[in-house]
Amino acid sequence: MSSDRAALLLEEAGRAAGCTRCALHAGRTQVVFGEGDPDAELAFVGEAPGFHEDREGTPFAGRVRALLESLLGGVGLSLDQVYLATVLKCRPPGNRDPLPEESAACEPYLYRQLDLVRPRVVATLGSFATALLSGRALGITRVHGQEQDVTLGGRRVTLYPLYHPAAALYTPTMLEVLERDVARLPQLLAGEAECVDATHARVPVADLAPPAFPRGEGRERQPVQLGLF
Repeated sequence: MSSDRAALLLEEAGRAAGCTRCALHAGRTQVVFGEGDPDAELAFVGEAPGFHEDREGTPFAGRVRALLESLLGGVGLSLDQVYLATVLKCRPPGNRDPLPEESAACEPYLYRQLDLVRPRVVATLGSFATALLSGRALGITRVHGQEQDVTLGGRRVTLYPLYHPAAALYTPTMLEVLERDVARLPQLLAGEAECVDATHARVPVADLAPPAFPRGEGRERQPVQLGLF
């Protein structure tokens, strides 16, 4: 099964590499499709490639990747065991907010990735990815660390919103919250947690619809020194 999924993901990545569905294709260095275990039970979904991702062609590059690897290592997981993706596959100029037409152009690639990998838990990093996949326009400060049941492509999935590691690089207190939230991932993967919404009421399984996208992550600021790199 792994080889079949890997081949299909590679095929989809090839299609994305030549994508001209929106204006972002004109300014990209390369498409940042996604990477990781094609049979992963855990997927991380962020917003869009940044400067380093655009240059390297991989999601969550540089200091963000190192922090994510450190956080996973703290709970006995590694990057080799997860799948990494972003909603947008091309970097918005100046790391600006994604436009609705850009998100609409890229969504089919993301949904196809998740349909092929079939993760049990999807950890959304930041407000944008969380709003898209939850179908609810709630900021990440309200819903982080609160798992939800959603359906993706007809499959029941645990959606788990987290602060984006890039934002945690700027704020030590946010890093502490992110560490606590990430610490619950093994429990979620074991199916031992009950899904709740932002008011601690159980979330009904619902088909997803694209919402308005709240913003919450910091951008282009000097990160605090965390001693990780």
